[in-house]
Amino acid sequence: MSTIAGGSTTIRRAHGVLAGILDTAVQDRRLVRNVARDISFPPKVRTARRHYLDHAQVQALADHARHSTLVLFLAYTGLRWGEATALRVRHVDTLRRRVKVEENAVLVSAEVHVGSPKTHRSRSVPYPEFLALPLAHLAEGKTRDELLFGDGTTHVRIPASRNGWFTAAVLAAQTADPDFPRITPHDLRHTAASLAVQAGAHVKSVQRMLGHASAAMTLDVYADLFDDDLDAVAAALDQAKRSANVVSMLSRD
Repeated sequence: MSTIAGGSTTIRRAHGVLAGILDTAVQDRRLVRNVARDISFPPKVRTARRHYLDHAQVQALADHARHSTLVLFLAYTGLRWGEATALRVRHVDTLRRRVKVEENAVLVSAEVHVGSPKTHRSRSVPYPEFLALPLAHLAEGKTRDELLFGDGTTHVRIPASRNGWFTAAVLAAQTADPDFPRITPHDLRHTAASLAVQAGAHVKSVQRMLGHASAAMTLDVYADLFDDDLDAVAAALDQAKRSANVVSMLSRD
């Protein structure tokens, strides 16, 4: 029997692709059921340590990056790389300061393939006002159907991990700040979640922004970001109890 070479993440991806193919076969009535969906083997993926940048660190990274607006956009919207680089000018609603995520650009064997977002659902994601002018500059001179980021026709590819422009920006930021973490572009998505939670965003809002299937998934992925919320709940309950005791004492008087 053949085996799949690679780590647990590779195996999970291969299993997901196979399951998707067999789902289609079931829908076409070529198979009675999808046996891949009955398999519970996919090994648990060891969760890598997440890095959350603060506002100053995000700006420092953007200042050193070739695509500075893209860095800021990823860090303040939480879009996946493929979702952001697949945005077209027509997807930007400048009045509401929203972008509509309808496409996802994925690099497969050195070729970019455009499909639907990861959850196969479009979503509307807000962006902060300070990004309005930079995004307008990116859209200037382009048609509605041209890509927002890059030259309008070619998707901006995810930079090489060893010597790409993103790594160069990280190294430059680390030179200025030794405590600056070694991050990847995907850490900007984590950063967006962190900054949103710090700003007081509700978990449902974070879920919609990130495009997670459910709020439960958001809580599972970013449980550490909501620890302060738990402390706040305990403090609120304590205050409520104290207030109730005072009311009870006053009523007896």
